[in-house]
Amino acid sequence: MKLNELSEHPGASKSRRRVGRGIGSGKGKTAGTGHNGQKSRSGVSIKGFEGGQMPFYRRLPKRGFNNIFRKEYEILNVGRLQKAVDDGQLDAKKTVDEPALKASGLVRGRRDGVRILANGELTTALQIDVAGASKSAVAAIEKAGGTITVRPVKVRPPDSKKANRSASNKSKQKEEKAAKEPKGGKVMAAKEPKDEKEKAAKEPKGATEQPAEPVEEKAGDGEDSQGPTDG
Repeated sequence: MKLNELSEHPGASKSRRRVGRGIGSGKGKTAGTGHNGQKSRSGVSIKGFEGGQMPFYRRLPKRGFNNIFRKEYEILNVGRLQKAVDDGQLDAKKTVDEPALKASGLVRGRRDGVRILANGELTTALQIDVAGASKSAVAAIEKAGGTITVRPVKVRPPDSKKANRSASNKSKQKEEKAAKEPKGGKVMAAKEPKDEKEKAAKEPKGATEQPAEPVEEKAGDGEDSQGPTDG
């Protein structure tokens, strides 16, 4: 086979539908969008909109919340453990813990641990070490002659990038705050002397000093005034 002879398998890709190419194509004129109206235009998304009245998804009551600190376990039943032992995937003489379960392909190990449930029948005595188990599963394991150890779930470490980012932001804020403050410390306002304060308190409110009016001297009243002299 040559390079120019390579092609996809029949039906692997579908050609694009060409619309608006005449009424003979079956998708001409309105191009399959119907006659006029908002829905015949492009870029319209009115899902859930009911003309302005309270939409259905808001009329329904909401209860509960999503716990962001919840633990998510991988579920494994005792019947599946027994089948794995019978098939040779697990060694009954060794401790059955999360690494052993992951190596055998029973779990993926991507969550907060493994939780054992009591669906099925267990006849082999196993030593199990997992993050959780139901009461009925514990009873089934002990009835078969085995033991189970439930260990506490390890808390996931915080994201190192977020922690470094928050620490750098805090240091920047401290530096900016220190740069704004004066070097000599806080500047205190100058205090007025007590005498001036007492004087201002005794004076009645609204009283203002009026400037003195200039006194005009009338000509002829004084001794220096010169009158007509006898020649």
